[in-house]
Amino acid sequence: MENTLPLHACQFHKLLSLFNRAHLFIHSTALACLIYYRAFYLFQDPETRTAPILPWLLVFASEMLLSFDWLLSQAFRWRSVSRTVFPERLPSDDKLPAIDVIICTADPDKEPTVDVMNTVLSAMALDYPPEKLNVYLSDDSGSDITLHGMKEAWKFGRWWVPFCKKYGIKTGCPEAYFYGGNDENSSSEFMADKEKIHEKYEIFKQRVKTAKGNHKVASTSNRDHSAIVEVIYENSDEGAQEDERVKMPLLIYVAREKRPAYPHRFKAGALNVLLRVSGLISNSPYILLLDCDMYCNDPASARLAMCFHCDSQISPSLAFVQFPQKFHNISKNDIYDSQYRYVFTTLWYGADGLKGPIMSGTNFYIKRASLYGKSMPKDLAELRISFGSSNEFIKSVHQDYKPRISNSEELPSPVLQKETKVLCSCTYENHTKWGKEVGFMYGSVVEDYLTGFILHSRGWRSVYLDPSRPQFLGSSTTNLNDLVVQGTRWSAGLIDVALSRFCPFIYGLLRMPFLQSMLYAQLAFWPLFQSLPALCLATIPQLCLLNGIPIYPQVSSAFFGIFLFNFVSVLSKHLLEIIVSASGNSIRTWINEQRIFMIRAVTCNLNGSLDSVMKKIGVREASFMLTNKVVDDEQVTRYQMGIFDFQTSNIFLVPLVTLVTLNILSFFGGVIRMIVFKGTGRNAIFLQVILSLYISVVNYPVIEGMVVRKDRGRVPLSVTLLSATFSSIFLVLGSFIIMY
Repeated sequence: MENTLPLHACQFHKLLSLFNRAHLFIHSTALACLIYYRAFYLFQDPETRTAPILPWLLVFASEMLLSFDWLLSQAFRWRSVSRTVFPERLPSDDKLPAIDVIICTADPDKEPTVDVMNTVLSAMALDYPPEKLNVYLSDDSGSDITLHGMKEAWKFGRWWVPFCKKYGIKTGCPEAYFYGGNDENSSSEFMADKEKIHEKYEIFKQRVKTAKGNHKVASTSNRDHSAIVEVIYENSDEGAQEDERVKMPLLIYVAREKRPAYPHRFKAGALNVLLRVSGLISNSPYILLLDCDMYCNDPASARLAMCFHCDSQISPSLAFVQFPQKFHNISKNDIYDSQYRYVFTTLWYGADGLKGPIMSGTNFYIKRASLYGKSMPKDLAELRISFGSSNEFIKSVHQDYKPRISNSEELPSPVLQKETKVLCSCTYENHTKWGKEVGFMYGSVVEDYLTGFILHSRGWRSVYLDPSRPQFLGSSTTNLNDLVVQGTRWSAGLIDVALSRFCPFIYGLLRMPFLQSMLYAQLAFWPLFQSLPALCLATIPQLCLLNGIPIYPQVSSAFFGIFLFNFVSVLSKHLLEIIVSASGNSIRTWINEQRIFMIRAVTCNLNGSLDSVMKKIGVREASFMLTNKVVDDEQVTRYQMGIFDFQTSNIFLVPLVTLVTLNILSFFGGVIRMIVFKGTGRNAIFLQVILSLYISVVNYPVIEGMVVRKDRGRVPLSVTLLSATFSSIFLVLGSFIIMY
C-alpha cells in the first residue's frame, strides 16, 4: 500500500510574525512623523531656518532612502516559517529520481586542488543510490592539475565511499573527518579500517600536491583552452575493496572551451555548459549545485531535498530546495560577520513564508526542467533557437530521454565525446536563448539572484530547509580584503540587475506577488540604498556640527523623541532578531554586525555600486573577482583572536579611515561646543554629537588600527596621513559650500 503520510511539515511562526507586523506599524508611524518634520522645514520662511537648505536636503534624502530600504525589508518579516522533513517516508531507492551534482572551480591557485577534491569526494559519499548519483566538476581553468586530481579522487573514492557506507559516516569530507574528531564507532574492526583509509588519504593528498609541484599551468590557460570532457574511470581493481566490486557514482570532468575573443559569462556560462553536458550524459531530473569549497557535511541532504521534490502536492511548482550556507572556519567572535547570520537565520525564513527564498549560489537542489524556459516549443526550428543546434541535446530535453551512460563502468562513445565537445564550444550559444530565457541567466555576476528572480517571476516557487546539523560546510572569509572583494562583486552584480530591464520594481511587480517583488527589490537596491545614506550621514551632520549648524531637533522638542525612537527602534529590533536566532553572544554579535554594516556600506557597497554604474555607461567592462581560498596563517590567527586585519587596497581603506577620522574630530568639536554654548545651542546639536560618538565607538577597531597597533595588520601610516589630509580638505571645502 502506498504511503500517504506527508513527507514534510511547515510551521508558521505566528507570534513572531504578529510582533513583526506590530513593529512595522509603530515604526512606520514614527517614520511618518520624521518625514513631516523634515518636509515642514522646507516650507518655513528662509529667514527663520536654522540650517542651510543643502545639508538639510541631503540628510532628508538619506533618511528617506534608509526608510524605504527598511520598508522593503519588512517583506522578509511578514510571514516567517520553518520546515521539517520525514525522509524515512520516502519511496524505496529504486523509485527515487536521479541527481546530478555540479561543482564549479576556476583557479587551482586560489582554490587548492586538494580542497576541491574533498568536496568532490563528499558528494560521491552522499546517502543515495550510487547508480542514481552523478558528480560533475566544472574546471574553468582547463588545468591538467585539476584533471589529475579528479583521477586521484576516483582511485581514493573507491575506498572512501564504501567505508562511509559501511559505517554510516556522516562527515563525507575526508579532510574534515580525519582531522575533526568524528569517530562514530570504537570497534576494533572500525578503527583498523579507519587507519587504513587514513593512510590511503594521506597518499592521495601527497599525489595531488606532488602533481601540482611538477606541473606549471600556462598563464593564459584560464582564458584560452580547448574543451575537455572526460568520464573518470580506471579499468582496474586498484582502489576497490578486496571482496567485491564497488558501486560508484559517475564522475565527470568538464572544462569548457574558452577563447579571449568570446565572452565566457563567468560562472553562469560554466553552469550552462554543465547543464548541457549532464543532459547528454546522465540527464538527471534534479541537480545539486555546490561551490568547490562547500563540502557535504551530512550525506542525508539529497533525501531531505527529495521530501519536497517527491511530494506530488508541492513538486509541480517547486523549482529548488535551498539549504543555508554554513562555515567550518567561523571564530567565536566573528568580527567580519562571515557567517551571514542575518541572511540565513532571518531573511530566508521570512522569504520561505512567501514564494520561497532567493537562490543563494550553492547548496540547492533544483529541478532541471525549471531551467529550460517558460514553455517547451514543439517545432524543431524553435527548439534549436532555444537550446542550440545539437539534436542530441534537444532529445534530452524531453522527459522520456534515456541517458547515454548509465553506470561508472561505461565509457562514452566517440560520437558522444564529439557531441559533448560541441556543447562546450564558445560559439554554441550564439543566436540561442541560453542565458536569456534558458538555463542560468546572464547579465550579472550574481547569476544565482537573477536566475532565482526569473524562476519566481515565471510562477515557480522554492523552499528553505535548515536542519539542526549543517548539511553543507564551506570556507568563509577570514580577512577584511576578501570580505570587501567578495562584497564588491556581489554589490556590482545586484546593482546590474537593479538598473536592467529586470528591475524588480517593474519586471517583478508585473509577474509575481507584491511582497515577493519587495524581497527582490530590497536586495537588488540594497548596496545603493545602504552606501549613499551611510556616506551622507557619516559626513554631513558632522560637517554641520563643526560649523555650529543644527540639523536635528532640540532636546526639548517633541520631534527629538521621534528621532531617538527611530534610532533605538531599529537597533533594538536588530538585537532581538539576534536573540531569537540563538546566535551565541548576542551583544557581541550585534556590535559586530553593526560595525560590518558600516564598513561594507562605505567600502564594497559603494565601490560595487560605482562599478556597476560605470559598466552601464561603458567606462569599464564587467569583471569577476575570485575570493582567495588559500589560507594566510597570520591573518587567520588575527581573525581567531578577534583582531581586524587592514591589509587591503587603499581604494577601500582610505574612505573608511577618512570617515572615522572625520567623526572623531566632529565628536570632540561638538563636545567643546556643548561646553562653550549653553541652553538652546547645546540642546540643538546634541543628536549630532551622539551620532558622531556612535560611529566612532562602533568603529573602534579602525581607531585602534590607526593609533595603537604596530603589527602588520594595522592601518598603514600612509593611509592614516592620507585620510587626515582628505578630512582636512573636506572640512574646508564642505564648510565653504554649506555656508555659502
